[in-house]
Amino acid sequence: MAEEDVFSNYRALVENADRKFARVRDLPAFGRAQSHYFQKVFKAYMKLWNYQQSYRSKLVDSGLNRWEIGEIASRIGQLYFNQYMRTSEAKFLLEAYVFYEAILKRRYFEVAQGKALSARFKELRFYARFLLVSLIVDRREMVLHLAEKLRVLVDDSKSNFRETNFKEWRLVVQEITRFIKSDTNLIYVRPLRYCAMLDSYPPSQTYLARFHAKKLFKFRDALLASYHRNEVKYAEVTLDTYRMMQCLEWEPSGSFYQKRPAETKENGFVIDHTLTSGLIDMNLAADMADPNLPPNPRKAILYRPTVSHLLAVLAMICDELSPECVMLIYLSALGGPARENVAQPENSVGSSRTSKSTLLARASQEPKSYKSEPHSNGKLLSGDYYDDYLWLGPRGGSGSNNLYPGDLIPFTRKPLFLIIDSDTSRAFKVLNGAERGEPVAMLLSPLKPSFENQSTDDTEAVNGSQFTFFLTAPLQAFCQMLGLSNSNPDPEVYDDAESILSASFSKWETTLLTSKVLNLVWAQVLPDQFLRRLILRFIFCRSVLTSLSRTEDDDPYIPQCHPNLPESVSPLSKQVQSLVQRLADHLGVAKSFHFNNT
Repeated sequence: MAEEDVFSNYRALVENADRKFARVRDLPAFGRAQSHYFQKVFKAYMKLWNYQQSYRSKLVDSGLNRWEIGEIASRIGQLYFNQYMRTSEAKFLLEAYVFYEAILKRRYFEVAQGKALSARFKELRFYARFLLVSLIVDRREMVLHLAEKLRVLVDDSKSNFRETNFKEWRLVVQEITRFIKSDTNLIYVRPLRYCAMLDSYPPSQTYLARFHAKKLFKFRDALLASYHRNEVKYAEVTLDTYRMMQCLEWEPSGSFYQKRPAETKENGFVIDHTLTSGLIDMNLAADMADPNLPPNPRKAILYRPTVSHLLAVLAMICDELSPECVMLIYLSALGGPARENVAQPENSVGSSRTSKSTLLARASQEPKSYKSEPHSNGKLLSGDYYDDYLWLGPRGGSGSNNLYPGDLIPFTRKPLFLIIDSDTSRAFKVLNGAERGEPVAMLLSPLKPSFENQSTDDTEAVNGSQFTFFLTAPLQAFCQMLGLSNSNPDPEVYDDAESILSASFSKWETTLLTSKVLNLVWAQVLPDQFLRRLILRFIFCRSVLTSLSRTEDDDPYIPQCHPNLPESVSPLSKQVQSLVQRLADHLGVAKSFHFNNT
């Protein structure tokens, strides 16, 4: 075949693949009826990839640039990652990593200085996307390496393309730097993902095998959303949603979790060859996945959603949710009282609640404001469905940005596991008894975080929500709360602390599985590994925050669950308090707690 024909065919394949890619890129990220689009565009790119491999020399002679080959591979990696975000299937995430790492090692984008600006932007986007994939795969050494490469590239771009403003890319560098600093402030001694080796407790397996309830729900779908000013994030993944999405996935045996560090070095950078050989092998990721693990729950990740968008996605997921399945909803945002939108004079005659609402309305304009739960004679009012709310909008936004507890009532026709992380979390208690179908299981955050050093006002902004941290990395959250340094951790100390935690979780799991007074709402979700682990960590979080010594009212600092869990795992029960006491003694922080030893 003549070179002209080869190059002409190649360009036709590129245009065809690009058209199909644009169609997939513009599709909504949620909904199951889209897999056929992925198959079509993937087939087009694989045909293009194979064609350029077969005629590489003729294409290069005709003027094909090396970065153009990298762009094809980058698009395939992007396709895999987009499909992972739609399905949460680990194989797509791993395939994306394989392609991106191969591009890096083959240096497709590293051509002579002074190359075209369009090629430079493609290179910048490649590093930005590979960083996100590496973060989610949890390859920390690669993340550090890529972050430095991106910083150097942005600096070089400012020098060599002076007519172009790279402000957006400088912000990307700042984002990833802040994310890395926040997420590595406390070293994880275990993966955030569910690790069968570490999170399964043999003593309770017998009880789990014969555990039964009138109805058991399967956990298949989750919606994770956050909206905070100045929250730590990279791309559209915040630190809190990152921790939650990691927490709701399986850890492949031996692939990610390794006690020993990688030793092989290449140009001073540590290379871990356990994940990939660096070759673009379409079957390689299949070899890395653990075939014995069930599929990950499908997760919809929403960054700073509008209320209408969040409700639309919720409706789509609920519409596709099977009757025997439960959906997890995680919402993290500041809140406020509804009356801040009602124009009333400060000295108007009325109840004391009116003037309090006016003050709270002002306070809600601040980055941190904590509200009391609404009540009348100790009972929640039906009007409170649309009283306090989560604030999903910019500062000073309108009432259309308010997500009220009542907005979720239509979705209670399906089983829900609700996690609210907000200073108005207790407003959602009104859903208890208002459901249109199955009762809702609720984990509600404290109204205020607890820290040993109360003068640290920006701790949550820098390190993420304390409640979410307890649900995803309980030992690290415990240490962070007490200001324990982890810059030079003693591995034995932290391993022993994890052992103390695991032994207690095992006992609590057995207690829940054998309880004769366990509410049906919890019984229906307890057999699921992910939801059971969240429940156990909530029990730990509640006990720690209850036992912490304070000079003020404890109530705003204590998380709540609805319906109630058994008294045998209450914060004041002997078996629960004993864990906190043992852990505090082990880490030398017992003076920060008060225990009921009577």
